[in-house]
Amino acid sequence: MTNSFNIHMTGVGGQGIGLLSQTLLRAIDCAGIHAIAVDTHGLAQRGGMVVSRIRMGENVFSPLIMAHCADLVLGMEIHEALRGAHTALKKNGTLCYLDVAWQPLAVRLGQADPVTEKEIKTLCEHMDVRGFLVDSGAIEDPRMQNMALIGTIAANKLIPGVEMHHYCQALEALLTGVVLEKNLALLESYGKGAAARPG
Repeated sequence: MTNSFNIHMTGVGGQGIGLLSQTLLRAIDCAGIHAIAVDTHGLAQRGGMVVSRIRMGENVFSPLIMAHCADLVLGMEIHEALRGAHTALKKNGTLCYLDVAWQPLAVRLGQADPVTEKEIKTLCEHMDVRGFLVDSGAIEDPRMQNMALIGTIAANKLIPGVEMHHYCQALEALLTGVVLEKNLALLESYGKGAAARPG
């Protein structure tokens, strides 16, 4: 692909955003597309915000994404999804996020209101953004919620040029044994597209 495509991922430490980023990067590579990535772990070990970025395309030479220039924002939880949409997502872009809430400190202390689905839908309408809200209720292990996002990405072809078999190839390169089997099964389940609704 000649044009660049920018992906901004955000979540909370411990949610598996590292595997999400690595899987997407390897899947893009399996599709034969040039890509470059960077992670900002911050306070990951304390449950703080974690951000990863991937830029793909022939003329991409830096992983940094300018404000409001992300084509796709992936949110591992609802508060970070709203933050990512406000700071990174471009108009007419795509927001895909889990229905998970890891309340930030200000919300826990009663100093701020929790983010709602309605708030994100309103933002999507204002920015002409496609929104995908991913239902994670059937996932027993929260460490595998990242597969729900990847499956939704595959089902809706949110990353140009990358297909389901590329994501499967990526997982096979990163995981082994029972862990691989469980993650592949979940990925393929969400890849059918039934667990996401307009967000």
